[in-house]
Amino acid sequence: MKQYYAPSELIINEDGSVFHLHVRPEWLADKVILVGDPGRVDLVARHFTEKECDVQSREFHTVTGTYKDKRITVVSTGIGCDNIDIVLNELDALANIDFQTRQERDTLRRLRLVRIGTCGGLQPDTPVGTYVCSQVSIGFDGLLNFYAGRNAVCDLPLERAFLQHMGWTGNLCAPAPYAIHADEELVERIARQDMARGITIAANGFFGPQGRELRLPLADPNQNAKVETFQWQGLRVTNFEMESSALAGLSRLMGHQATTVCMVIANRRSHEANTGYKATIDHLIETVLERI
Repeated sequence: MKQYYAPSELIINEDGSVFHLHVRPEWLADKVILVGDPGRVDLVARHFTEKECDVQSREFHTVTGTYKDKRITVVSTGIGCDNIDIVLNELDALANIDFQTRQERDTLRRLRLVRIGTCGGLQPDTPVGTYVCSQVSIGFDGLLNFYAGRNAVCDLPLERAFLQHMGWTGNLCAPAPYAIHADEELVERIARQDMARGITIAANGFFGPQGRELRLPLADPNQNAKVETFQWQGLRVTNFEMESSALAGLSRLMGHQATTVCMVIANRRSHEANTGYKATIDHLIETVLERI
């Protein structure tokens, strides 16, 4: 017997849309681009020749339209893995739960999700302007630890090696990071030969968790030096961002394809930053639209 999802668990608005996104099931395409900034949705959607829907609720702005012969939905998530938890669960509900019966559909849809974002580079060969595809993400956020099956989809040997390298083993005050691989086929499709690949740290904050120190001292002043020197099976930590781990992890548990591509707007080793990146990120958007 199929599970019934009660109104308290799956909240559906009076107009038939899902609670936070305010999107109806028929508006969701199989190809989905996620962006953090609600304003970036229009940067993506201006490449569409047709639009089916354009809806905004809080930080969640959604447009579904057509790019060449592709039907694509672009959604803003806001900042952080907590928002990814909302967006991914509601997108999956739109795709795979019948809103009339509140039960799982007989035929499940597999979404292809690509997050386009910005990040901080952590290696000399990831200067400002570099495109980085997150082949593996290490989540400082702990989100996936709340879901059954996390051990089956995570890279447990990598997790243990990272904990030892950081000196976090047995430290009750340290994060409980999880390591998750992006979808291999989608990484090849998006990154090809012209994007850097590596391990991304998905931090649960912009300042302390990424080793930035303003008026508050860091618990471990050597954190970033340790992160930068970690290696696993030929992969190095290429960048910091704040959403890739939750996207890859939840998608793998749900049966979707997902990866994250970011443009480096600050290099933490060279102490350089580009605050005018909004003028140049359109090339990355066009690249993903072509390859998704």
